[in-house]
Amino acid sequence: MAVSREPILKRCRYLGISPAVLGYSKSSNRKKDTNTRKKLSEYGMQLKEKQKLKFIYGVLEKQFYHYFELATKMEGKAGDNLITCLETRLDNIAFRMGIATTRRDAREIVTHGHIYVNGSRVDIPSYRVKKGDVVTLADKAKSITKFKDALESSRVSPSWLTVNKEAFKATIERLPSIEDVDYPVEAHLIVELYSK
Repeated sequence: MAVSREPILKRCRYLGISPAVLGYSKSSNRKKDTNTRKKLSEYGMQLKEKQKLKFIYGVLEKQFYHYFELATKMEGKAGDNLITCLETRLDNIAFRMGIATTRRDAREIVTHGHIYVNGSRVDIPSYRVKKGDVVTLADKAKSITKFKDALESSRVSPSWLTVNKEAFKATIERLPSIEDVDYPVEAHLIVELYSK
């Protein structure tokens, strides 16, 4: 499995996103206008949007392209469907529930078998949840202080997800849309990039 070892703050600054989107509260003291010196081409803007989504969700090119192919086969706009596919990954659900402080932590929690979907243990971070699924933390993991602390200090959960913090449980009320994401994204640029 490939591991990204690039500094997170440096990558966030290049892509123009806040580290808070990834769950990090650090900030950098460096100049913020370093990337505005040169004008990006149309291809450069499209590539940067794709790199932004890949970085936020921690997926590599092959898997990202697979999500794009799924999004084009679904009804509706391909860009909006791509966001839906990425948001319904199990590691992202664990992050949105608040039991992990970052998506990287959430991926580790899932691979270690701490997450159950509809009563069945799932250890695949890319597992896609559906509307009505119930995601819970394993009983043995509920006593771990790391998860309790993360849940207490967690941010507000999105409107498409109902979280019961006492039971370490979340229910997917509806599929997320592009309006539900907490970072700026222009998904149509990614569709244009792959359509060339």
